[in-house]
Amino acid sequence: MSDISYREISLNGLWKNNPAIVQLLGLCPLLAVTGSVINALGMGIATMLVLTVSNTAVSMIRSFASDAIRLPAFVMIIAAAVTCIELLMQAFSYELFQILGIFLPLITTNCVILGRADAFACKNKVLPAMYDGFIMGVGFAFILMLLGAVREVIGTGAIFANMDLLFGEGAKSWKIVLVDDYTAVLVAILPPGAFIFTGMIIALKNIIDTGIKNREAAKTEKVAPTSRRVRVTGNIS
Repeated sequence: MSDISYREISLNGLWKNNPAIVQLLGLCPLLAVTGSVINALGMGIATMLVLTVSNTAVSMIRSFASDAIRLPAFVMIIAAAVTCIELLMQAFSYELFQILGIFLPLITTNCVILGRADAFACKNKVLPAMYDGFIMGVGFAFILMLLGAVREVIGTGAIFANMDLLFGEGAKSWKIVLVDDYTAVLVAILPPGAFIFTGMIIALKNIIDTGIKNREAAKTEKVAPTSRRVRVTGNIS
């Protein structure tokens, strides 16, 4: 894959092959921790960092890692990266670390990370592998945050609550109350709401993709040229 295009990597990670709504990988954290924007942001950043680090390390060892040790080596690299992220979060954002709970160490078994390591990083050079991990992480984090924002707004009538857990005391004022005296829609912030809104996001993407394909087909459709018959009269001697 020496001719890999960074534009193609970007389109795949952000839209065409988004790990959350196209590959449908990593659904456990997607459904479990997206009750608010801050939870989704914390998990998204952690996943993005692990993806970037693991893809880079896997690409660096690809030339001398035999098939027999390849997958165990990938898992060890991913586990080491996850451990570092956990330690950093414990040191600088302990309350958010407690909220995310078991889902942080479970990043080690996230199919998104192992899949990118096996499908892309071990077959490409370091820079493309690093960028692929980063952009896939960004795509995954974006869907996490979108789902978290929708669930938080519908569930509580506010958005950006508890942002101080990640950004410090100054971020307490970031909370925006959209509707005063809002009657909470509890189902939105419970697991059923996660399934419902994830399905809606996937459906919306499919509708957009179908519209794009139809417009492209209409542009490239060629009208068959009409043939004209010429009638010749008279005698030829």
